[in-house]
Amino acid sequence: MFHKKTIRDINVKDQTVLVRTDYNVPMEDGKITDDNRIVESFETLKYLLEKGAKKIIVVSHMGRPDGKRVPELSLKPVAEVMARGLGIKVDFVDDVSGPEVEMAIEDLKKGEILLLENLRFWPGEEENSEDFAHEIVDSAHADMIVEDGFAVVHRTHASVDAITHLIPAVAGLLVEKEAVGLSKVMSSAEHPMLVIIGGAKVEDKQPLIEAFLPTADKIAVGGKIAADGYETKDAKIYVAEDFDTDGEGAKLDIGPVATAEIAKIISEAKTVIWNGALGKVEDPAFDTSSTVVAKLLGENPEIYSVILGGDTTGFVRYLQSQFPELEYSLVSTGGGAALEFLLGKELPGIENLEDK
Repeated sequence: MFHKKTIRDINVKDQTVLVRTDYNVPMEDGKITDDNRIVESFETLKYLLEKGAKKIIVVSHMGRPDGKRVPELSLKPVAEVMARGLGIKVDFVDDVSGPEVEMAIEDLKKGEILLLENLRFWPGEEENSEDFAHEIVDSAHADMIVEDGFAVVHRTHASVDAITHLIPAVAGLLVEKEAVGLSKVMSSAEHPMLVIIGGAKVEDKQPLIEAFLPTADKIAVGGKIAADGYETKDAKIYVAEDFDTDGEGAKLDIGPVATAEIAKIISEAKTVIWNGALGKVEDPAFDTSSTVVAKLLGENPEIYSVILGGDTTGFVRYLQSQFPELEYSLVSTGGGAALEFLLGKELPGIENLEDK
C-alpha cells in the first residue's frame, strides 16, 4: 500500500543517518506539556539503534521563529525527554552545521543520539535553501535522510525537500504508519463511512467536505461552523440543529439532539474520520459532545477510526490519559499534512522518497 522505501527496505548498519522528525510540541515555562510527537518518533529511532546505525543525528523544529534564534523555542528540553524515554544518552548541540556539530558527531558513540537545534532558527530552512541543506549534510557526513516528521511532509522546506535531492531519502516508521492509515480510508474503507467535521473555519473544512462527498455515506457537521449557520441541501450532510450556550447566548457546543443524532450515525458506521472538535473543548462545560463521540469511537474496535487535526487529536490524547481503554485506528500527528494527503495533494516529504 505504501510505494516508497522505508528504513526496513535498506541496510542502515554502520551508516550515518539524519532523521527529520517533528518535535513541534507545546511548551510552558520551559517545560514540554505534551510529548506525544516526541514519543511517536521512538519506534523509528529504536529501529535504527537496533539495526546498528553508526551515527544517528536528529533534526527538527519548534514553533515559528522566522529564521531567528528564539531561546524559548530551543529544542534542548526535547533532548532530555528523548533521553528519559529511550533510556540512552542524547546529546544536544545548539547549531545545525559547522565545527561544533562535526565535533559532536565525531564523539557520538553507537547507541547514542545527537539532537541538533531548531532548524527554523535559520532562514534557509523555510526558504528551501539547497545551500542550507548542503551545510547540514556536509557537517553530518550523512549517508541518508530518514523523513519521519509526518506533520511537515507537506512543507517545501530544506529538511523536507532540498535535502532529498542531495542524499538518499527514505521514510521512517511513523510516516509509513500515517500514510498507510490515511490511504486505507481513501482506497479501501469499509462502509458505511462517516466523516465528522467540526472546528471554526468553514473555508478550511469545505474542501474536505467536498472531497469526501463522493465516497462518504454520511457527513456530520458540528463545531463553530454549524453554530455560525453552515447550510447545505445535500441529503448526505447532517448539520447540528441545536446548541449548548453560555450565559451570553454564544453557541459553544452542539446540543443533545445533535449529539444523539451523530451517535446514532456512528453506531451504524464501519469507518469514521473525525476532524475538528464539536465544541469548545478547552472548557469542560462545553466538551460534552466531543467526549461522547470520542468514547463511542474509542470503545468500539469494530470501527476503523481516524482522528485528525491538532485540537481534535490533543483532546483525544487527553481523554486517553484519563481513560486508557480508549483505542483508535489512527490518531494522526499531522494536521495540515493529513488533510492535504486526504485531498490528494502532492506532499514533497513523501513524493521525494525513493520508490520501492
